[in-house]
Amino acid sequence: MAFTEFLFSYFIVAFVAAQFVPAPTDLTAVTGPSNITIRYKQVPAGICEQNPDVKSYAGYADVAPDQHIFFWFFEARTIDPSKAPLSVWLGDGRGTSVEPAIFESNGPCRIDVNNKVVNNPYSWSNVSNMLYIDYFTQAGFSYSILVPAYVGNNSRYPVPLSSNSCPDPDISTCGTFSYPNNSLTAGGPLEAAQTFWTTIEGFMGAFPQYARSKINLAGQNYGGRDAPVFVDVLKDMSEASPVSVDTVLIGNAWVDRIAYYVGYYNFSVSPGNTYDYILFNESVAAAMYDTLWGTGNCIRQANDCKRTNKDEICVNATDSCFPVDDLPFNRSLADIREPFPDPFPPPYFVDYLNTPQVQSAIGAYQNYTEWSNFVGDEYGYLNDAIILEDIKGMISQDINVVLYYGDAEILNNWMGGEFLADELDPPGFTDAGYANISTSDNVVRGQVKQSGTFSFVRVYEAGRAVPFYQPELALTMFSRAIERKDIATGQVDVDKSYKSTGPAKSLFREGNSTVQFTEPGPNAVYNTTDGSVSQGTNNGARGALGRRLASDCRLVVGDQFVGGVRRNNLT
Repeated sequence: MAFTEFLFSYFIVAFVAAQFVPAPTDLTAVTGPSNITIRYKQVPAGICEQNPDVKSYAGYADVAPDQHIFFWFFEARTIDPSKAPLSVWLGDGRGTSVEPAIFESNGPCRIDVNNKVVNNPYSWSNVSNMLYIDYFTQAGFSYSILVPAYVGNNSRYPVPLSSNSCPDPDISTCGTFSYPNNSLTAGGPLEAAQTFWTTIEGFMGAFPQYARSKINLAGQNYGGRDAPVFVDVLKDMSEASPVSVDTVLIGNAWVDRIAYYVGYYNFSVSPGNTYDYILFNESVAAAMYDTLWGTGNCIRQANDCKRTNKDEICVNATDSCFPVDDLPFNRSLADIREPFPDPFPPPYFVDYLNTPQVQSAIGAYQNYTEWSNFVGDEYGYLNDAIILEDIKGMISQDINVVLYYGDAEILNNWMGGEFLADELDPPGFTDAGYANISTSDNVVRGQVKQSGTFSFVRVYEAGRAVPFYQPELALTMFSRAIERKDIATGQVDVDKSYKSTGPAKSLFREGNSTVQFTEPGPNAVYNTTDGSVSQGTNNGARGALGRRLASDCRLVVGDQFVGGVRRNNLT
């Protein structure tokens, strides 16, 4: 499956069966010192956070006329919330919502196969107050102008209706949505940053007990790309802003085009990924190499784009690189171990968030959408050189920066992340080495290369949503980062002189024992202890599936052999 086909087929299902949403009447409105109105309510225990002694709040920041940004806040569990740090999750950026993280990743709860809310013992709210923000109107629960609408099979955007009734009883996606309007949502990271910081300022005005002079940011994918821009915009707002940034965690982020394409080739062709899975046959691999480094090549033009920042050159660079994006394969883009479509993390939370009971409990004004095609299509980009300079600026300002990568992702993979870390060239980084990351279970689940307040983390047996696949390591990494401890042990207070010790390269190879060669059954369960998959059944029962080493598998798309497995598991 080509990357472009994947985007449409996956994200169109972000609009799910829903219903028309009545406007809530029980929100408390507070207007803070910056004249930003916050409307909120306390969320009952059991909707997500299970502990009735731990408070959570959800609501809206009215950042501009017809622009209402949804937030969901959770108090720290093990630290006094009035003293705990404040950390903000940005999600995947580019028109995505933050609710997947709340229910699938680093949030306080999960939705299981029986649609039951269960506790997540590895929630990042264990060690910090956590604020999740849908910083795009018309995505998630953030809204602009509400209309009755539906999403058809042939429509990328909501189609407005004249009334709260479906035109066809077979259409299951009728409900309350935001009318697609590019003037009422962020058109790029600079606009998104203004919306984001306005929301933060409003939240702190409404909840002074949780306000902090320094906060932490974290995001993945395009959210990780947005984070450095947000920090740079805040620097320009510093005289008026009551807050600064202490720590930024960037997960499996698409930051630099050259790092992305070099990493893509290294991961899929040479030297190859550490799961011993071959994505492309020799002819496709040769074509990929020629596109990247042959005549009129993608890498050269991408460098020209970065250097000049001229639209025509950057468009040509995109066109020259497109054949690489369109290469066919039938694996999950976010986890090479899984076939497409990837069942993990499981999407049970989407239907849950579109129930009237949950929407009433959080004060929602519209139906939930995991990702907005419209916002994603409209969202612009800054030149890669600007993003790189913003990250370097964070490092020079002594902001604690952690680049972390689940090493099973194909697209924004750890090899590209390592290339990016070397390209950033933080002081002393070349002299640091890879150290194992210790956790309470004494299992090595990843490695870190750290110099001062800059860290590059490779997480074993993990796709893009690292806290889902390796929850204990993710929580450990997060806790140590925001406490400014060394990521490897958590025992050292980090200063500019600190360097991790170990080999210059991360050499661990998982092999193919956790690679799935058939599509997991309904209600399949991922085992975060060993990366294995238990095959589920339609009634929710768990079937057993042993960890298996495939010694001679081939995957076929049409008549073309595009994948296979090396028999050796190198160390």
